[in-house]
Amino acid sequence: MEMNDFKILLVDDEQDVLEFMKYNLEKEGFWVYTATNGADGIQLAKKIKPHLIVLDLMMPVKDGITTCRELRAMEEFKHTLITFLTARDEDYSQIAGFESGADDYITKPIKPKVFISRINALFRRLEEKSTSNNIKIGNIEIDKEKYIVIKDGKEITLPRKEFELLGLLVSKPGRVFKREEILNKVWGNDTIVGDRTIDVHIRKLREKIGEELFKTIKGIGYKFDA
Repeated sequence: MEMNDFKILLVDDEQDVLEFMKYNLEKEGFWVYTATNGADGIQLAKKIKPHLIVLDLMMPVKDGITTCRELRAMEEFKHTLITFLTARDEDYSQIAGFESGADDYITKPIKPKVFISRINALFRRLEEKSTSNNIKIGNIEIDKEKYIVIKDGKEITLPRKEFELLGLLVSKPGRVFKREEILNKVWGNDTIVGDRTIDVHIRKLREKIGEELFKTIKGIGYKFDA
């Protein structure tokens, strides 16, 4: 897919920020749409079906966290790329963002070239194709192309990052993946996330897939133990 096929929805209550992002993204050939609050953003998303949604954290009417959660609850947006763009860089706000289902977290102010680099990195991950779309281990089956996880015949829905983390760990059962490797392969080198990001996603996977399947190797990383 060419860049000029990608649609991006920007949701921010600061008009100057919207204009800055829109101008720089359109220069790169993206189709860009804007909204000034979460409620309007959801309605516009339903209409245009964007490939990427950029949400401000603090907005009137409906904040970014609530907006992200509501979007992820809708079937058509379960796997849409969503990133937060906010001036708040505290760990707790990053964790809240990722727990709500976000794929990335961009802190402003940000230089145009860096901003575009982060957006392009997100789209590269979207376009990456796996040589094998299906993995089956014991009573768990994973379809990477359809983003489906089935355990004991029951389908389990996972947000994109939880799914990608699961896919990485099950690709080599028993192997210990270091934290740095997990961050690079799941979130990418261009993404800056808090230290607890991996822990939050592992906790979610344990709740949904099984506590006993994900082993913590203290001070090193995690492994999938089938």
